Amino acid sequence: LKPMLTSLLILLHSLVWAIDAPPRVLVARWVGPITPVSSEFMLSALGAARERGCEALVLELDTPGGLDGAMRETVKAILSSEVPVLVHVVPAGARATSAGVFITMSAHVAAMAPGTNIGAAHPVQLGGMPAHPAGQEAKKSDSVMDEKLSNDAAAYLAAIAERRGRNAQWARFVVHKSSSLASSDAVR
Repeated sequence: LKPMLTSLLILLHSLVWAIDAPPRVLVARWVGPITPVSSEFMLSALGAARERGCEALVLELDTPGGLDGAMRETVKAILSSEVPVLVHVVPAGARATSAGVFITMSAHVAAMAPGTNIGAAHPVQLGGMPAHPAGQEAKKSDSVMDEKLSNDAAAYLAAIAERRGRNAQWARFVVHKSSSLASSDAVR
């Protein structure tokens, strides 16, 4: 009876300890542009949080934006993550602009430190485009491509916002108008 009682006491103590134990949270910090390297870093952080049995991943973010492909890979991973992801734009003076808006909006919880900002998500093409004939036709082709990219980005961010119960109208606006908000305005 004594060994059984001892085992029962150990089990009860373990259960009480488990109930009182603080949640396991992994914190990862990314400062800089969104690139394939940042995407790999964020995917690794998600994997580590899952493998360690963490209850959440906090991604501290400060980015001027970056590449569409790397951003989309990160967003897809966050949207499908079994581990809740909290994106915190931090410290004061930090920003989540361009691709950073998409990553922040994809999080289960998005937070911003006072003195931070979010926005200006209008896509920008960075070289690599085929040469156009000189003149009006080249300008028309460029404006059509810019409009296509802008509409695609706006629809993508609106879909993310809707998925997370956030303001899809603002999501479209922040892309089409390159608008930005201070942290205090973003809360509203």
